Amino acid sequence: FFFLDKYTQVDRILAPMVRVIQRLPELEEDAGQRKFIREAYGGHEKLKKVILADFFRKAFDGSGADNFYDAGSCVDGRLTSAWNWCSKIHKKAFYSAFLLAGFSGFDGKF
Repeated sequence: FFFLDKYTQVDRILAPMVRVIQRLPELEEDAGQRKFIREAYGGHEKLKKVILADFFRKAFDGSGADNFYDAGSCVDGRLTSAWNWCSKIHKKAFYSAFLLAGFSGFDGKF
């Protein structure tokens, strides 16, 4: 028997996100990184909005399961969607900014 308490997974998703969002302004302290962030994303404030909009739009949409019924409802389905979003982070246009901000994976702790 294997039991997974889904609520314990929330900080593993949110902690790395929070760290990246908090570090975005620091990226513009370096001239080279500032140029990259501004040219690629329009600055750290715009980048923050893009990241958060993508996360809140797609991390809770019911995706990640084979079908609607397997996705579950309420917490089950939303965490499945959130982990699905996390598993595709390397395909996001803002992934390089995550790496610059020190992101190494969704295994974080607050």
